[in-house]
Amino acid sequence: MPTDDIELVRAQFHAFAKQIPLLYLILAINTLAVVFTFAKFGHPWISVYLPLALCIAGLGRGVAWWRIGRSAVSDDVVIRYMQRTNKFAFISSMTFIAWGIALFPYGDAYAQGQIVFFLGLSLISGAFCLMHLRSAVFSLTLFGIAPFSIYFFFAEQGHFRSAAINLALVSLGMIVILMIYNRDFANLVSSRRSLLEKQEETQRLSEENLRLANLDALSGLPNRRALMSQLEAIHQATGKANTQTAVIFVDLDGFKDVNDTYGHETGDKVIKIVAREFQSLLPEGAVLARLGGDEFAGLISGSDAAEQADMFAARVVSSLNEPIRIRERAIQIGASVGIACAAQGACDARELFRRADAAMYDVKANGKADVRVYSAALDAARQRQQELEAQIRQGLIEGQFDVFYQPIVDADRKEIVSVEALLRWPRRLAGPIGPDQFISVAEASGLINPLGLLVLRRACRDILEAKVKLSVNVSPAQFRDPDFEAKIAAVLAETDFPAERLEFELTEGYLIDHPERAMAVISSLKGMGISIALDDFGTGYTSISYLQRYGFDRIKIDKSLAGQIATDKRAGVLVAGAVYMANGLDMAVTAEGVETEEQANMLRLAGCQCLQGFRYSEPKPIDEIRDLLTERSRDVAA
Repeated sequence: MPTDDIELVRAQFHAFAKQIPLLYLILAINTLAVVFTFAKFGHPWISVYLPLALCIAGLGRGVAWWRIGRSAVSDDVVIRYMQRTNKFAFISSMTFIAWGIALFPYGDAYAQGQIVFFLGLSLISGAFCLMHLRSAVFSLTLFGIAPFSIYFFFAEQGHFRSAAINLALVSLGMIVILMIYNRDFANLVSSRRSLLEKQEETQRLSEENLRLANLDALSGLPNRRALMSQLEAIHQATGKANTQTAVIFVDLDGFKDVNDTYGHETGDKVIKIVAREFQSLLPEGAVLARLGGDEFAGLISGSDAAEQADMFAARVVSSLNEPIRIRERAIQIGASVGIACAAQGACDARELFRRADAAMYDVKANGKADVRVYSAALDAARQRQQELEAQIRQGLIEGQFDVFYQPIVDADRKEIVSVEALLRWPRRLAGPIGPDQFISVAEASGLINPLGLLVLRRACRDILEAKVKLSVNVSPAQFRDPDFEAKIAAVLAETDFPAERLEFELTEGYLIDHPERAMAVISSLKGMGISIALDDFGTGYTSISYLQRYGFDRIKIDKSLAGQIATDKRAGVLVAGAVYMANGLDMAVTAEGVETEEQANMLRLAGCQCLQGFRYSEPKPIDEIRDLLTERSRDVAA
């Protein structure tokens, strides 16, 4: 019996488990019918006891097959049972043929006819019940039907010859049919196996697609879809009354500059490093996902979810205090983290996620690199910011913004040598507000780019005919635009404003956070001929090395320091030291916030070349500035 195709052997086994009990039942019924007829003929051992023993043995085998067909068995057991069936087909056929032929002479014509009928019916029934195993059918035919046909062909002067020939011919046809059936059965098993293999492959691909659909390919973490699914599952599950769910929303600070400065390949490496670091900080049982770009989110559930979220968020911020080293580069980024925590059932999954996002957004808008836990007040503040953002967009479309100018005078000659362009919003529909209220919103939303270009374009046109230089503030957020330098060059070309008359004022915050990008932009701007001034000097931590490294043309001493020079001796010393240091580095010095003549005289004596403040003029619209320039020119000439 072939055993190389175990799937086929198993299929045959399961078919036999249903058919063999029926075969033994048929044999038992037929045998008992013969016993009933031959009980009065022959010796009891051959006419009663032996057939009864065969019935009992057959029924025992049938019960054994019935039981094993309803239990899980190994391949070895299946093969063993099939091999036994092959042997028993030979043994059974020989036994029943020998018994029938031995019993045949004892009966009368009626009883002998029953023997012929019994043996023929039993052999044909056996062949059909064994049809799934070709070798067993051949064994039954060769050692059962063949001896039967030969014996009865010559028995009783040929009275049963027709029955023998008939059974032989039927057997031949039956063998042909069973051969075809065996082939079809084997093909069916093979087709079923192929179908199962395809189903398994389809299932595997489906599971793989599902896994990929819920996986962030770059970091290997679950993605937004997977996180939201798990958050929904936690929300819908019934748990203990004190169960809490916390969402921690993490946004990387300065990651866009990494991509802009070093390229996306380096950015991808940073994401992988950060993902591994965050995952190592995650509490047991929590989930970390990458939402896309530079955004991550953690999900913590349990009775102490709020405390675990606080600790995880603090570790995340702390872990990015040190630069990330990739080859020879030291990349400095930070993390702004928002936390939202709620008892189970207090709010739905999407609302909890939105709250964490709102808390993170508040961190972004107020200094970054910090952790904020959601409170209802954050929604009011964010709503205000969103409304203000929409108003800025509308203001840009409707031309609600103006540019005012504040003069900068030569400290010795008192002549206006430059003007600083300052953005104002006088025609806001809800009423004017100062730059300190809307610039941060514009920076966070990216609207600072069109606002900054609006100021530069209008100022270049307004001041083009004046005989003074132009100073324009540049927001650190504008440096994040990879096309910033190209856009500046386009405005200068459009307005025909000489780059040598233009000075950009920068604050030191961006220099410290993103030195490489800042240095590249400054170098490009200076290559165009634009001067660069360091604004608000004295309020931060700028070192001499920064002044040397970036090659500023000017520093502007902040009004908080310059305004105290007449009242605070230490302020005077600091101003004098700053001027001395700047002059030593070939940098000019402008003092802001000058309000009195006394302050002006002391700043001039300290070495400041230029002065700016209300002592000379408050910011004015362009028409008033032109009048002022004309007036000051006459006064200086006089």
